[in-house]
Amino acid sequence: MSTTPEKLPPRVDSLDAYRGFVMFLMMAEVLHLRQVSAALPGSEFWKFLALHQTHVDWEGCSLHDLIQPSFSFLVGVALPFSIAARVAKGQTFRRMLLHAMWRAVLLTLLGVFLRSSGHAQTRYTFVDTLSQIGMGYVFLFLLGFVKIRWQLLAVALILVGYWGAFALFPAPGDDFAYTHVAANWAHHYQGFAAHWNKNSNLGWKVDTWFLNLFPLEKGADPIRDMGGYTTLNFVPTLATMVLGLIAGGWLRLASTKPMKILWLVVAGAVCLGTGYALDYCEICPSVKHIWTPAWALTSGGWCFFLLAGFYALIDGLGLRPPFYPLIVIGANSIAAYCMAHWFEGNISQSFKTHLTNFLGPDCFKIFGEPYEPLVRGGLVLAVYWLILLWMYRKKVFVRI
Repeated sequence: MSTTPEKLPPRVDSLDAYRGFVMFLMMAEVLHLRQVSAALPGSEFWKFLALHQTHVDWEGCSLHDLIQPSFSFLVGVALPFSIAARVAKGQTFRRMLLHAMWRAVLLTLLGVFLRSSGHAQTRYTFVDTLSQIGMGYVFLFLLGFVKIRWQLLAVALILVGYWGAFALFPAPGDDFAYTHVAANWAHHYQGFAAHWNKNSNLGWKVDTWFLNLFPLEKGADPIRDMGGYTTLNFVPTLATMVLGLIAGGWLRLASTKPMKILWLVVAGAVCLGTGYALDYCEICPSVKHIWTPAWALTSGGWCFFLLAGFYALIDGLGLRPPFYPLIVIGANSIAAYCMAHWFEGNISQSFKTHLTNFLGPDCFKIFGEPYEPLVRGGLVLAVYWLILLWMYRKKVFVRI
């Protein structure tokens, strides 16, 4: 299959802003809002902020839980623009496919690499966001060349098939030994929903075989250490990415901006309503840790709404300047992602080493002891952004 050159597609600033918002939520973990909340137990304000900087235990959703689905969704949104840009440069389908395969491998391995930080040997786990994206990326790329109705069919087949596979896998009985679940775990489902209980489902069963094919760090227990996340999550994550692919296709259509926003809002309402209905009717619980079909639809609905909001404000109303800080982050999302995993310890220690010598040992307690983690983390976050700003101005962009 060959392609013919065409005009390069324009850049959509709202995608960078939304991506930057997602990466900001990840980088902002350095603020340690849970510590601040714990030091101020009477404050509902800090309790609320801490809640949304924390993943829910099993069922439900916080703002922090939308980081991974948003990042995955945006990979899909960006793909139609990426394909159009490569076509405009005269690249063949074969060359683009080889690049997609290379990118898939690199993303998967980068996820493993990041998850191995601080360990004595490689930690072979494939639940990192980058690994999950990488494992489904080639399929996403191929779906980028078919019409939207076939992409919608792919989402339906993935989610229905994944739901059926879990539903057919034997549910744990009353005597099931939950050896990898805390004794006081309060989120065991009863009845049909038990097919989606923690570390007793199809994804858990696959990982008890698959992860033990790799050399393990001494004393490591890959099932316990993953907190219920499973390698098989990449399958419904692919559905999330395809929802983004559909959204990206709509944004590239020769239609009015209000109509594009309407499509995104309607799609968000349909996905959100369907996801909540599946959960409410006890057909399928909405659980991020195992990326249930209900979660894929619920989180996908929020992703459509967020994209619609950013697109309306930035590309619709032209309000780019207020979102410039987020665009700076989003333009280098891979670099921001790696910073969030690697840099906090070194930067924080450097501040402690140097600032306490000049300003005294209590320099981070300027607003009181409860806010010390917030002040220290705010300085680290500022350094993250300044690095990304320098890269943005120098046009240094990390691409895979």
